[in-house]
Amino acid sequence: MEWYDKIVGREAERKLLQRYQESEKSELVALYGRRRVGKTYLIRCTFRDEFDFSFTGMYETSKTLQLRRFAKQLGVDETPKDWFEAFDLLRDHLIALKKKTVTVFLDELPWMDTRNSHFLEAFSMFWNTWPMGTSLLKLYVCGSSTSWMLNKFIGDKGGLYGRTSRTIYLRPFTLRETGQYLTSVKNFTLTHRQILDIYMIMGGIPYYLDMLDPELSVNRNIDELFFASNAPLRAEYEFLFRSLFSNSDRYRKVVEILSQKLKGMTRKEILETLKSDGGSLSKVLEDLSACDFIRSYSAIGKKNKSCIYQLTDLFCLFHIRFVTHEREQDEHYWTNLPEGMKNAWSGYAFEQVCLHHIPQIKNKLGISGVFSNVFSWNSGPFTDDDGTKWNGGQIDLLIDRRDDVINICEIKYSSEQYVITKDYEHHMMDRISLFRHCTHTRKSLVNTFITTYGVKKNIHSTSIQKEVTMDDLFKDPEQ
Repeated sequence: MEWYDKIVGREAERKLLQRYQESEKSELVALYGRRRVGKTYLIRCTFRDEFDFSFTGMYETSKTLQLRRFAKQLGVDETPKDWFEAFDLLRDHLIALKKKTVTVFLDELPWMDTRNSHFLEAFSMFWNTWPMGTSLLKLYVCGSSTSWMLNKFIGDKGGLYGRTSRTIYLRPFTLRETGQYLTSVKNFTLTHRQILDIYMIMGGIPYYLDMLDPELSVNRNIDELFFASNAPLRAEYEFLFRSLFSNSDRYRKVVEILSQKLKGMTRKEILETLKSDGGSLSKVLEDLSACDFIRSYSAIGKKNKSCIYQLTDLFCLFHIRFVTHEREQDEHYWTNLPEGMKNAWSGYAFEQVCLHHIPQIKNKLGISGVFSNVFSWNSGPFTDDDGTKWNGGQIDLLIDRRDDVINICEIKYSSEQYVITKDYEHHMMDRISLFRHCTHTRKSLVNTFITTYGVKKNIHSTSIQKEVTMDDLFKDPEQ
């Protein structure tokens, strides 16, 4: 098997790329997504690394050096004086090939756009003035800085406005794709539980998964990658933010604030914790959402101004909890960590995995075609006007459906079947009553459990109306 055949998933994205490659006109296709998610690999595999020209921008490198490397890639000795001249050279080179179609791949586009470089203006002129009647130009561009790609490139209000043929957002692997990658490409032999444990740490990011050694246990792999001397992923967290955002310290600070309140915070709460003005907070939150570090949701019945922001990036959650603030760890920290400490984190991480697999959950519930919104919900203790006291409570996941049904989902990570006790059954029923009382909803409420191995059947489990297990999260929601 050739290297370009060792690709997992991405079927829809590959079909799109091939469709635009085979069209009868010039195309500009922009691929974006979180750093390390496999954008470059996808394009190189799809086109088998056969480009008429390709170039990769360099991180924190001067315009002069970037232009010098660009010229060398073209086979030109003299360094262009600016990007306008560089793209003129590229145009001449491509036309001289006298081919029906020429294919160009420009990777890490944001890193080429250095201060005062006028890169975007030059790029825009290159694309907009490509001569008719010559070769068809198939131009593919990538960028890990999602905010730059969305705001400056795809959302450009100047020469590139409306010029992009297609934008493709590349998401991390699902659990199913992660399992396929680890077994078929990395040659692991793993259970679904072991794959889930890896996913809760690495979040389905192919670059991180590729670092795993099939000769080592899961725990040993985590120690080697995060806690050993010179562990390759120890410094990744800091570089991840520096490579994506200018003023990266503020982005990191917001992420770390959110990590302290796992159910999420309002903009006002974040601002109060930052103890600074909110001038740029809206942009920070918008960029973090675009890069899939956080999600935002509104409680049922409330307006957008009550939006809750929640950290959902699994790699960041793990790193902040166990790596960033722990400098005295030994090389076997993860292997020796007490199960109780692992389980406390695993419970929340599993909730985030479920949020990343809503299509799979809806498929198991038989509601794939039903429009729905997804929320979390909580209420503090209070006393009604009539003196009735309510203890308060929270719900991990609500699936609010257009068909007048709400699935009240409880999410539990466990090493075996989860046992519903008499007290816990009462707790669930009280919480459903609290939710109906607070929201005044008239919809039917369905008590739903999402667990690793299911709920153990007993006299207290009869109140569970729907179940989803870990194995259901590994299924293809389209089948």
